[in-house]
Amino acid sequence: MPGVPAAPDMSSTQPRPVYVIGAGPGGLAVAAALRARGVRAVVVEKSDGVGASWRGHYARLHLHTTRRLSALPGLAIPRRFGRWVSRDDVVRYLEKYAEFHELELVTGVEVTRIERAPAAADAGDGAGDGGGAAAGEGPGWLLHASGGRVLAGRAVVVATGFNHTPRLPDWPGRDTYTGALAHASAYRDPKPYEGRDVLVVGAGNTGAEIAVDLAEGGAARVRLAVRTAPHIVRRSTAGWPAQRTGILVRRLPVRLVDRLGALTAKVSVPDLTAYGLPRPESGLYSRVRQGAIPVQDVGLIAAVRAGTVEPVAAVEAFDGAEVVLADGSRITPDAVVAATGYRRGLEGLIGHLDVLDERGRPLAHGRRTPAQAPGLYFTGFTNPISGMFREMALDAEKIAKALARRLGVRAEARRAAAHLPNTGLRPVDPPA
Repeated sequence: MPGVPAAPDMSSTQPRPVYVIGAGPGGLAVAAALRARGVRAVVVEKSDGVGASWRGHYARLHLHTTRRLSALPGLAIPRRFGRWVSRDDVVRYLEKYAEFHELELVTGVEVTRIERAPAAADAGDGAGDGGGAAAGEGPGWLLHASGGRVLAGRAVVVATGFNHTPRLPDWPGRDTYTGALAHASAYRDPKPYEGRDVLVVGAGNTGAEIAVDLAEGGAARVRLAVRTAPHIVRRSTAGWPAQRTGILVRRLPVRLVDRLGALTAKVSVPDLTAYGLPRPESGLYSRVRQGAIPVQDVGLIAAVRAGTVEPVAAVEAFDGAEVVLADGSRITPDAVVAATGYRRGLEGLIGHLDVLDERGRPLAHGRRTPAQAPGLYFTGFTNPISGMFREMALDAEKIAKALARRLGVRAEARRAAAHLPNTGLRPVDPPA
């Protein structure tokens, strides 16, 4: 690539790479940070390109975090993408990121199971993988992949994404519903719903934004089923983004942040109780610690006040053409869009390693590696108030530093990588 020095050839000194599973922002960031430290990393992606989950999101979606605070290590997001980067521009940025950092990327290959490599695999003559493990490295890992492939890695970073497997509740009578039922992961734009009565289930950021999109896009009626009233925050107030507040308060005591959040909401967010959307009873940061991120207002407040989005009770069951709500009422929407979240989907991949909690989340994250699975790292499995892209960028540097130390990467390898223009967290402006 013009203007970018050639990457150092690390394949001879590091025949077994670190495998990074997933070519989303988290995986790409880790691979770039590892490469900058002289560690060979290969990104394995089951789809045919980077940023697959972003390509599949609805068209209206923009980052809720600012462009400046969402850049990955070593490459700034172009100024022309605006303050709130669109879905398509996120994909363009990820494509440029992989190209700019000259990442080793294998697409169309799905890793289905990860196992510890037998110690004997590193004790022999190294046939097939170029040699044994470095001192202190451990036995390494075997990745079983599509096509019967078995890949041998020095370490593994799992970056398959927070929103991996759509979760659709098994509501009683769901199979009897005669209308159209789809998970929000299948929603792209409001055109198929023009002139129709639509119920959106779930009042998180996705459900709130899809409801507004439908109301503005020609749906005849839009209702939003709410089980727990969400905290709503302005995306930006007087030019100050909510993300910066999240960064400032995330290490403060939970009770203090709850009180500050309640005061801020009274000043900046109107009381929507009369419209069926009361203020939450639990504190904002208490909810965040439980995994519920506040809803950033991108039109929901105005739509609820105008009556174009109508909050209703949670869905309890389906009965033919009817949807039964928690307050006992019944409605007959033409279509239901279930913004009911995702599962991490890690059980088949690593469930046998005893590294997941009862909710299927990794027990360790970032630079920490599970005691029972040394050399296995995770990134992108939290949803922090300070911004997911920002935290993945920070995690990438921490993981790379920890792995380089663990693998005993030689000083000459680090020096060979040091000439590259893409090292460190300092953003580098992309080439024109």
